[in-house]
Amino acid sequence: MHKPGYRLALFATLLTVVVVLLGAYTRLTHAGLGCPDWPGCYGFLGVPMSEHKQAIAEARFPEAPVEVAKGWYEMIHRYFAGALGLVILAIAIQAFRRREEPAQPLKLPLVILALVILQGAFGMWTVTLQLWPQVVTAHLLGGFATLSLLTLLTLRLSGRFAPLQLPGRLRALAAACLLLVIGQIVLGGWVSSNYAAVACVDLPTCHGEWWPAMDFGKGFHLTQHIGPNYLGGQLDSDARTAIHMSHRLGALLVTLALLALAWQLRGAKLPRLAGLLLLALALQVCLGISNVVFHLPLLVAVAHNAGGAALLLTMVLINYRLRAVSAVTRDASDRVGTRAVIASRALLPAGK
Repeated sequence: MHKPGYRLALFATLLTVVVVLLGAYTRLTHAGLGCPDWPGCYGFLGVPMSEHKQAIAEARFPEAPVEVAKGWYEMIHRYFAGALGLVILAIAIQAFRRREEPAQPLKLPLVILALVILQGAFGMWTVTLQLWPQVVTAHLLGGFATLSLLTLLTLRLSGRFAPLQLPGRLRALAAACLLLVIGQIVLGGWVSSNYAAVACVDLPTCHGEWWPAMDFGKGFHLTQHIGPNYLGGQLDSDARTAIHMSHRLGALLVTLALLALAWQLRGAKLPRLAGLLLLALALQVCLGISNVVFHLPLLVAVAHNAGGAALLLTMVLINYRLRAVSAVTRDASDRVGTRAVIASRALLPAGK
């Protein structure tokens, strides 16, 4: 039976998927600075459309000519993100009001609320720091983290998916695989924020070589200067190649680890979880290869972001199902078992 707040949490999760994909679309269409200020657009609530407003906008920001399409991509993303923030605030308020109810999560909704507030700050810094890669990557990761935690909250409020009492080594493997997927998403964010997705345009080699010229020092220099406009990237070819190849090698490692996890899940009589994991993994690998082969088509690139989210949520589900039985759950089960025994004993005389 669903717990109170389940439907709102599910709605917030679905809305977060939309926000994440809108963010990917905005980034991939180079519209991150479609509005050079925050939270408005050229000082207006929406994108300036009339000639008079556009003249005012370009007078305010002479270095940023108005591009209506890119401005709307950015503002629509902001509108949806703002709506998500209000929904998460409602979830946190409901959780606080129901904090005395049994099994009502409180810490998790408050953590999600704090995270979405931080996401708003990262959204502002993305614009004011002119797409500084560190902030852009952090903003992307914040979106994935919000989605993951909302999914976890939805699972907890669903009243389904009791913990499976399986060997601890399987839980450890699932946790390690989750960390690997998160690490690969971090690399993917770094690829995107440094415009390194097309640094290699051939497969399985890069520039026709198995180990091309790469500059890992510059590629992973995490203290790049604040100030220049990072639209289009500032790194040279060798640095971008290092980032791209790191993401490829990470993909290989994650694929091997997830295949091992799927094998173990199948051996533990969990074929559905194993099948779901293999499906998400195969989809994401195919989309990643397509990005290289077809030179980063927009819809495929957005789908690759969606695939990363799907793979991450699959790992969240697997780890949730494999979670250890808590002391509270054991106590509740013991109480139910005790009551059942007492009831059965009470019925025994009636059956004689």
